Amino acid sequence: MSVTLTISSKAIDDITQMKKLSDIELKEAVSNKIFSLISETAEELQLECYVIGGWVRDLFLERPSNDIDIVVVDNQQKTERPGIAIAQSLGKKLGKKAHVSIFKNFGTAQVKYHNLELEFVGARKESYSRDSRKPIVEDGTLEDDQDRRDFTINAMAICLNKDRFGELVDPFDGLLDIEDKTIATPLDPDITFSDDPLRMMRCIRFATQLNFYIEDETFEALSRNKERIKIISGERIAEELNKILLSPNPSRGFIDLERCGLLPLIFPELAALQGIETKNGKAHKDNFYHTLEVLENVAKSAPLATTKKSNSQVTKDGDAEKDEASSKWESEKDHILWLRWAALLHDIGKPKSKRFEPLLGWTFHNHNNIGAKMIPNIFRRMKLPMNEKMKFVEKLVELHMRPIAIADEEVTDSAVRRLLFEASDDIDDLMLLCEADITSKNELKKQRFIDNFKLVRLKLIEIEEKDRIRNFQPPVSGEEIMEMFNLKPSKEIGILKSAIKDAILDGIIPNDYEAAKALLIKEGEKLGLKPNI
Repeated sequence: MSVTLTISSKAIDDITQMKKLSDIELKEAVSNKIFSLISETAEELQLECYVIGGWVRDLFLERPSNDIDIVVVDNQQKTERPGIAIAQSLGKKLGKKAHVSIFKNFGTAQVKYHNLELEFVGARKESYSRDSRKPIVEDGTLEDDQDRRDFTINAMAICLNKDRFGELVDPFDGLLDIEDKTIATPLDPDITFSDDPLRMMRCIRFATQLNFYIEDETFEALSRNKERIKIISGERIAEELNKILLSPNPSRGFIDLERCGLLPLIFPELAALQGIETKNGKAHKDNFYHTLEVLENVAKSAPLATTKKSNSQVTKDGDAEKDEASSKWESEKDHILWLRWAALLHDIGKPKSKRFEPLLGWTFHNHNNIGAKMIPNIFRRMKLPMNEKMKFVEKLVELHMRPIAIADEEVTDSAVRRLLFEASDDIDDLMLLCEADITSKNELKKQRFIDNFKLVRLKLIEIEEKDRIRNFQPPVSGEEIMEMFNLKPSKEIGILKSAIKDAILDGIIPNDYEAAKALLIKEGEKLGLKPNI
């Protein structure tokens, strides 16, 4: 079935325009304290040294990048672990502000300096066994190291040695692929994906993040090698899904995952939403594409801002710029991620709840509650956090029909109070999700829901100001109830607390102590309890 989603690419285009750099500008880009010290160290140790991979790619895309990969070549084979040797020497030159970690088993080292992370590794070539993505590693040349890279845009390197400082080494025309907005592999894509199946997820993730086109031969190899994804852990797959979800237009990634056949293998619950069934001339909408439309609406309503415009975070003196807003941005990113997970999963219970009723047609009764119960298993399988983040997604999925039901009928104070009570501090996210869920092609119906949602939002503000229902706590505590009626812990206390809560939510009494206490005495009498007054 062909379904068209309205996707705005402006936000993506803003961060994926290629910057053409002259040789002088390229040399200028690596003329800072960090790279100069690396260059100096390489000369001292008589080693070839290159910055390679994502930092180089993002330099041309003017995207923020604090992760810097350095590959070191020992043509004279004087140093057993050349990457470690340069990292240790660099750490000494940077002083106490630098933290050096050595990984002898892998022959790699990491240097953390301010908010920069530099990874050092000796040039290598790799071979793989069929049942593992862990390679057999041997020392190699720069050419060997570039051959093993996943995509042409990630295989570019800039030399840091004095005689060739700032020279671009681009054997697979990665720069042309950036200009053409194309994802392609350096070598045979079947070998690339079979050797390390996680690269299939990375392929779709990069295409989604950058708004790039996956080359036809590369995309066909995704389909041919899709079964290889089974050797990849749920945790690694979830990491890529998170990055897809945080992209400006995340639905693109899920469409590509479905097109190449990976989606049923990594996310069968989401794949099960796809398709339209017709019976007695009545059909339901394709819930997979509806879900993606809701996801796009949420991404548009709550976009993730970028922290910087370019790689300028590596300053002239080599220190990383200190972004005072970085922690706030990380918190915002985390919040947006789980809000988008809620959008992706909001209808996940529909396949299990789908029924055909002759008078009504297709129904999905209780799909919100069924879906909420599915979420812990999905999170557990994917090694996603089983904490308040999962509970947040679970809550939004469970409650996402409530505002719609209220908006579809008369917007009563009682209904809004109960919604505010159950959603609490997540009410704004719930309303955003529900408004994103309005995807009807019937413009009159759509406008009616929009208008009613505005009324619900006004009622939420009015009732919160008047009744203070958000984060509601009973005006009379359980301890005070026990003291008032000389009770020990018992079911009567729960009954009395529920009576107070229901009376406040239904608007029978205001949310204050004296009104609650008076009601408590009446309700206690019904249970045969006499208060100590």
